[in-house]
Amino acid sequence: MKSHLLPWRVPTAALHHPTFGLSLPPYHTQPFARRPKSPPRTPTYPPPPPGGAVARHLQRRHPQTEGRGHPQAEGRTPPAQPSRRRPPPAPRCLLPPAPPAPLLPGPRLRSAPRRLCVRGGRHPGRVPGRTSRCRCRSRPLIMPPRRLPAALLPLLCLLCLQAALPLRAHRGRYAGDKVIRVVPESERETQILKAAFNRLKVDLWQPSSTFHIVEGTVTDVRVPQNTSRSLLPFLQQANIQYTILISDLQKAIENQTGLKSYRNRRSLPGYNYEVYHSLEEIQDWMHHLNKSHSDLVHMFSVGKSYEGRPLFVLKLGKRARPYKKAVWIDCGIHAREWIGPAFCQWFVKEALQTYQTDPTMRRMLTQLYFYIMPVFNVDGYHFSWTNDRFWRKTRSKNSRFPCHGVDANRNWKVKWCDEGASFHPCDDTYCGPYPESEPEVKAVAHFLRKHRKQIKAYLSFHAYAQMLLYPYSYKYATIPNFSCVESAAYNAVNALQSAYGVRYRYGPASSTLYVSSGSSMDWAYKNGIPYAFAFELRDTGHFGFLLPETLIKPTCTETMLAVKNITLHLLKKCH
Repeated sequence: MKSHLLPWRVPTAALHHPTFGLSLPPYHTQPFARRPKSPPRTPTYPPPPPGGAVARHLQRRHPQTEGRGHPQAEGRTPPAQPSRRRPPPAPRCLLPPAPPAPLLPGPRLRSAPRRLCVRGGRHPGRVPGRTSRCRCRSRPLIMPPRRLPAALLPLLCLLCLQAALPLRAHRGRYAGDKVIRVVPESERETQILKAAFNRLKVDLWQPSSTFHIVEGTVTDVRVPQNTSRSLLPFLQQANIQYTILISDLQKAIENQTGLKSYRNRRSLPGYNYEVYHSLEEIQDWMHHLNKSHSDLVHMFSVGKSYEGRPLFVLKLGKRARPYKKAVWIDCGIHAREWIGPAFCQWFVKEALQTYQTDPTMRRMLTQLYFYIMPVFNVDGYHFSWTNDRFWRKTRSKNSRFPCHGVDANRNWKVKWCDEGASFHPCDDTYCGPYPESEPEVKAVAHFLRKHRKQIKAYLSFHAYAQMLLYPYSYKYATIPNFSCVESAAYNAVNALQSAYGVRYRYGPASSTLYVSSGSSMDWAYKNGIPYAFAFELRDTGHFGFLLPETLIKPTCTETMLAVKNITLHLLKKCH
């Protein structure tokens, strides 16, 4: 045996530590000593009981020693121990028989179920010995639920109805959150705001990215309650002026829509166009129109979303001739901008109700087809109703980051992911891994490419800023047919203002709003659609994305005038 494999000699001084009071046995002091083996144990017997019980005791303990004295008392060697028998089988646990089918949905679980511990070959209903010897892994036992009394059924129905309301998911989530407005007045304030917003990860409402914050830019920011405690004192210390637009975001959400108007949401014959509707309600409404107005409406799907939802489109128009020019209208490309889908529904309602009485509408539906997509970003729009009211992007997953979604208005194949877009998946302006990576964008782009000879105008509706924008968005340049497009925008803005006096700004998106690449409007124009517009509907920040339902009617009424004006301009020849 090699010496380096042998145990080390323990110093004697280490055996008696003054502090810890250790005292080891002396064999640890020998270099190669081993612990001595214990001597073999000799079986011992208890002393014989007194009196005449000796014989009975020996007979009970050792039947083979009948008539003789105690082994130890006579000095004889005790008898050999009998061989051990084969151990009994290990205990196993049996569950009671399966319970009957539950009376109401959802099983009732019991955390500490009753168990039976039996040995092999025994009757399953008998429990030998102590049940504590049964070493079985505990599993929850599904117990049948209790039957509810009939008096509680109405209350249960009411609770289910309240739970079905989509906006219940927003209850209390934004309590104490604020929306503030900051306008940097110098380069120093601009850099301070960019650094603070990037570090705190606030939700920018306007503009969509800190990249667009420059001197004089109106910046609206949603600040969570915990962040406002540090951000607002910081702005005061830096002498940066700010204005609180919404002091309690939760109350503003509850004021935007609630239970009062929910009664009239789902009734299709009396469909209420002055309230916001969930995705399910909008799709049910589309199916209803497809059946009730089959002479003017045809519903079809251009594809499916990332989460498998159909992308429905309404084809609106009089089927007078096989080929007609067409106008494409989409709403809700950004999920939190609810006023967009509300306008698309309003446009369909106005077209169907005034077709017989309004000569302008009759001319529009006779000479043109309208392809209307009420909700472009169906997954994100549904998510904004059920989880996060201010969700903007799609809901696709990223394999390398935990963040979800892509900005559907930065994912088009036109100067993709250039200025105004982000490569980071967690940013609101994330352009995606590649152009048309989102199923929604790819499906609509395929349909527009297929019908680009027929479609002469592209209209996309967003919020909020009160603007009418046209190309280019990705660069500061003038489009070839600038005079025709600019004339159509000018007339549309004047028609819109004639309703309630609300003034919209108009012009190229790059200079009127900010530079952004990969937008749907630029892609449509680059693919041969001569009139491409993007509306930024009400308001200018007082309500932001939480435009009250009371303002749906005036907003859609004035926007309808602008769309009619652009359509009539399309029917004319512009040189």
